[in-house]
Amino acid sequence: MSAIIHKHYKFYKPFGVLSQFSSNNLKESQKKQFLPKPENIPDGLMPVGRLDEKSEGLLLFTTDGKLSDRINRSGIEKEYYAQLDGLITHNAIVQLCKCVEIGFEGKKYSTMPCMAKAIKSPELSEADKKLRIGSHRPSSWISITLTEGKFRQVRKMTAAVGFPTLRLIRIRVGTITLSGLSPGGFEELPDLI
Repeated sequence: MSAIIHKHYKFYKPFGVLSQFSSNNLKESQKKQFLPKPENIPDGLMPVGRLDEKSEGLLLFTTDGKLSDRINRSGIEKEYYAQLDGLITHNAIVQLCKCVEIGFEGKKYSTMPCMAKAIKSPELSEADKKLRIGSHRPSSWISITLTEGKFRQVRKMTAAVGFPTLRLIRIRVGTITLSGLSPGGFEELPDLI
């Protein structure tokens, strides 16, 4: 009996695209934009975690459901670059690192400690015009690294300390980075994490 050979990929999810290839919901399938499915991609390919529609960056895919579940539950680091509305303060960064109270599933939730620091504007693809970056007050950038992943967590955290997120890009999951990809690009990986 031969062992199943699983496939793994990384993908640069663009802004405005859902983290799935299609939907059974007719209304959603007519109004939303989905991930493009490249040629020669195996059946059973699933995303490892998600990025919301307005976020962009690194999405991992695998045909190994057990591995996907293990990665989602294991507390692996996920690093994001967030462009914030306003010039973030030292106190706000300290607060992000310790813990922030956010809403999750209708209840108050205290986030786990994380790493956050101010960074210079990173070299990234141009922001989607729907973001209207120039129409806000001055902005600043942070790098934030989490080991959990609640729904819209980074956005809720930065808003809780007074600096709403304008643009959010996941750049790393564990040791796998966005490096070498442009928005919409897929790359096969020898293994995940």
